[in-house]
Amino acid sequence: MATPPGIRGIVGSGSQDVSGLTGDTEFDHDLLADLAVSVGAAVVWWLDLGADQFGWMPGLDAVVGAPGADPDAVRARLAELVEPLTVAAKAAPAWQDFELEQPLGTTAGTRWLQFRARVSTHGSARALVGVVADVTRRHVQQQELADLADRYRLLVDLSPDAIVVHEAGKLVYANPAAVRFVRARSDQDLLGRPITDFVHPDSQAEMLRRIAKLTEPGATSDPADAVLVRFDGGTTDIESVSVRTTWEGRPAFQVIMRDVTEQKAAAAALCYQAALVAHVSDALIATTSEGVVTSWNPSAENVYGHSATEAIGRPISQVVGAPLDPAAVLEAGGVVQAEHRGSDGEALAVRVSVAAMSGGYVLICADETARRRAENHFTAVVAAIQEGVLVVGATGLVESVNPAAERILGVRAREVVGKAASLTELHDETGQPIPLAQFPSAITRTTGRSQHGRIVGARRPDGSRVWLSLSARALTADGKLPAATVVSFTDITERRMIDSRLEHDATHDALTGLCNRTVTINRLSPAARAHRAGVTAVLFIDLDKFKVINDSLGHSAGDEVLRVVGTRLSRSTRRGDVVGRLGGDEFTVIAYGVADPDEATALADHIRAELNRPIAVDGRQLHVDASVGIVLADPGDPRDGADLLRDADLAMYQAKTRGRGRVAFFDVELRERIQRRLQLEQDLRMAPLNNELWLAYQPILDLRTNQRSSVEGLLRWNHPRYGLILPGEFITLAEESDLINIVGAHMLHTATREIAEQAPDLQLTVNLSARQLDDPWLVSAVRNATHKAGLSPSALCLEITESALMRDPTLAARTLAALRDLGARLAIDDFGTGHSSLAQLLTLPLDTLKIDRSFTAGLGESDEAEAIVTSIVAMAHAVDLTVVAEGVETVEQLEILRSLGCDQAQGFLLGRPVPVGSL
Repeated sequence: MATPPGIRGIVGSGSQDVSGLTGDTEFDHDLLADLAVSVGAAVVWWLDLGADQFGWMPGLDAVVGAPGADPDAVRARLAELVEPLTVAAKAAPAWQDFELEQPLGTTAGTRWLQFRARVSTHGSARALVGVVADVTRRHVQQQELADLADRYRLLVDLSPDAIVVHEAGKLVYANPAAVRFVRARSDQDLLGRPITDFVHPDSQAEMLRRIAKLTEPGATSDPADAVLVRFDGGTTDIESVSVRTTWEGRPAFQVIMRDVTEQKAAAAALCYQAALVAHVSDALIATTSEGVVTSWNPSAENVYGHSATEAIGRPISQVVGAPLDPAAVLEAGGVVQAEHRGSDGEALAVRVSVAAMSGGYVLICADETARRRAENHFTAVVAAIQEGVLVVGATGLVESVNPAAERILGVRAREVVGKAASLTELHDETGQPIPLAQFPSAITRTTGRSQHGRIVGARRPDGSRVWLSLSARALTADGKLPAATVVSFTDITERRMIDSRLEHDATHDALTGLCNRTVTINRLSPAARAHRAGVTAVLFIDLDKFKVINDSLGHSAGDEVLRVVGTRLSRSTRRGDVVGRLGGDEFTVIAYGVADPDEATALADHIRAELNRPIAVDGRQLHVDASVGIVLADPGDPRDGADLLRDADLAMYQAKTRGRGRVAFFDVELRERIQRRLQLEQDLRMAPLNNELWLAYQPILDLRTNQRSSVEGLLRWNHPRYGLILPGEFITLAEESDLINIVGAHMLHTATREIAEQAPDLQLTVNLSARQLDDPWLVSAVRNATHKAGLSPSALCLEITESALMRDPTLAARTLAALRDLGARLAIDDFGTGHSSLAQLLTLPLDTLKIDRSFTAGLGESDEAEAIVTSIVAMAHAVDLTVVAEGVETVEQLEILRSLGCDQAQGFLLGRPVPVGSL
């Protein structure tokens, strides 16, 4: 092929294919050297871009895979291979470089050719001049490197160890295992985050210290433990190794982490097992297949008394002091009970367990000497205790019975062992039979739940009954059901009888057997009445004049009367009614479902009629009556039992005030009156101290001189709540509450002081009550009052009612004589209204007789009244008594009294009671 002149100017001469060349035939060596500088062994080729003609240096045919081929075949092969370059070069500017690698299929396989070319010009000629080289080896090396990288990447991705790369403290790569280690969703949750986010604070300092030592590329840290922090808040124990590397040309660290959580757990388990072997209470011994000891734990030393040094290497039979063939034990089931001996020769009860291991056996020798001894002792104790004990097996059959159980249940062990646990009938406290499935032992056996202190009744074979306090407890420690059960019980028959009696005694009256006050109050509670229909009637019954029987015939007779009364009350009431004794001679009847007050009255009258029948006591026929107070309570009445009894008591008191042997109903006004009375009684105790008591003085006129001769001191009470209270109300209250002596002493001191200070010319008259006459300190009180006031006792006249004198005439005579000796004058008040003996009155040391106002009121209207007053005046004057008429309210009464010879008079006509300052 001829080379065109222009091309020769570009590539120079010297080509083997120079036929037809014209012009310069020298190659442009600089151009070719520059193109082939990095190719190695290369062959030059060129292309006339104007004529599309190729040329080449020798050896191109071999390079392009056509060795020895004719030039046309070589040209065709070359044109095919560099076609991409030729197309690009035609439009490229001069001196532009091109590079192309093409595969070449051969019989030996694929080869790779590298084409390097440059567009060159010479004059008007343009050529693509290049070199071609075989780069198959380099391609193979690159592919091998790529394959190696892929295999490494796959290895890293599939590695069970976590592998991460952190650069400048932040994660730039994390394999799937690392994602799993921290419980992340993907590596995107990790990349870009500080490595310290995933390292426990306790491990961070050590991690930073290790990587700080890695100063050279490829430097590797020693394996170290650390703790990773997971996304779920948990932690993972790891062992990590850090390697100094690069990432995109910058220093970085690759960290390889291995999860050692299970390894640490296994190590801990091994340590635990080692500690267990060292500290377990059983002897753990390992032997060879011939029975020579190879391991001997500390407990074996304690059990047998031989040290490990002494035991290891010796036959097992020698160190346990008895024949022991591990293989024979294994063949017998692996567990046997044996008697061994310690180094001191003491017998040991041992349970031997054998297991085979590689090259020998492992023996567990449990020393049961103490347990066997304790079992023997326990058996003796169980046999000796007074509490019954039965052991019921998991099948429900009795396995053992102690002597106490035999005695309590009235059975023999040989008769019940091996039989069902339902060896006797049981019933609850109400007498209802207990089903077999509800026996305490059955409940515990099937559920494992203990039963404590169950009270049950049992029937003995002889038909008698016994009460038991019974407990049951499962013996199966592992909770397996059904369970063996131990049943223990105590005979409480006698105690129950005592408790029943005590309960009865605590709720019933000992004398009559009736309900006591506590039970009565409970039966009257709103809750108890809510179960009853209709109105509830509460009858409070108090025997009249029972004190006379008790005092005159003695307490034994009184007790018999109370017993009879209790019996009659029980018989005279309806079924369902409650009869109780509240104490003393007070009883109560609770009648439920009463229709109206008439029915309650009829019941009370029936009770009184029964009680009125004669009662025979010690040959005497005694008669009693009763006062009855009744309270009616509707179903919705809010009063409790104590309130109802209180109101019934008030009604009974009202009945007594009407004359005994009466029936009275409670009403609100009665309560208010009683409450007022109670309030007054309490307040009267403080009235003298609070200066609430004061005296009003009523003049007494001398009918002969028409002059005021004396005054009568009348006590008044200014109550802070009720106002002025007259003596008719509070003096009676004072007498009944034993306050009269206090009130009377206050009156004496006040009256004598006021008269001595403001009216010393007048005589003073003061009333004495019957209770004051009984006071042994009365004379001293009068003496002290007059002495302290500076008033002569002779200026004091003490008035005593006729009925008070007749209550105890002998005592009254002594007291009056002592007062008379003191110098005081004495008067009998309200004469003619009592039932006194006139002869007795005449023997008393009296000075004055006062005619009752009831006789004075009849003067001028009744001849009988005038006749009585005439007689009284005549009688009094006959024994030198001064006569004073009370209650003078008219002039006619006054004139009649003067005409009849009456000495003195007092009344509203002559002057009303006034304070001392108004006299």
